[in-house]
Amino acid sequence: MTDNPDVPKTQKAFVPLENDANVMNDLVHNLGFSQDRGFSDVYSINDADLLGFVPRPSYALLLVFPVTPAYEEHRKKEDATLQEYTGHGPSERVMWFKQTIRNSCGLIALLHAVANGDARTHVEEDSDLDKLLRQAQDLEPSRRADLLYDSKVLESAHANAANLGGTDAPQADDDVDLHFVAFVKADGQLWELDGRRKGPLARGPLKDDEDALSETALNLGVRKFIARGMEEGELRFSLVSLSDLF
Repeated sequence: MTDNPDVPKTQKAFVPLENDANVMNDLVHNLGFSQDRGFSDVYSINDADLLGFVPRPSYALLLVFPVTPAYEEHRKKEDATLQEYTGHGPSERVMWFKQTIRNSCGLIALLHAVANGDARTHVEEDSDLDKLLRQAQDLEPSRRADLLYDSKVLESAHANAANLGGTDAPQADDDVDLHFVAFVKADGQLWELDGRRKGPLARGPLKDDEDALSETALNLGVRKFIARGMEEGELRFSLVSLSDLF
């Protein structure tokens, strides 16, 4: 992977999604995820009272973060030590999607959240989402990316959800300096899943009673992102959690 992993401007572009639970739920439910499960906004990762409003256990977290110089330095250093991911098939520990559509990082993060771990069991059988994930399973990463790129179902569902946010959405061809990443509990690990990286990143083990919003998981994932941003005075972070709904 080159030093600049962003999708070329010659590729198809989507209107960026807002990291809002209502937006994400509209998208994932329309695709075929159980109506009894969905995303909830997380307003604090340190205040126990506010965390108490978030349904548990959490299958996955979607974090929006600013792509700062400190983050890019960290990414380049880590990616330089990694091989390009080639995993596919039923033995794959987690299903990973490479991002080849501009401004689709929210969609990629959402797919990472519902395709892995316990969340995968709540995808409705024979739904558009179920069919897509079944098609994707045996494909190598480049062909899996092509499947997403060519999916009219995904494109339509994404376009509908992008119009639901509480703020004015950027245009599809705008350059956006915010990015989505998913943190997912699967196969006894916390995984950092980002279509902009070389593949899935195992961040550390989680016990059976530790979910994606546990102290261990937060320390392995979200808090490191926030700490890097805070060093540069960045406060533009947003977090939602995927779980059973109250």
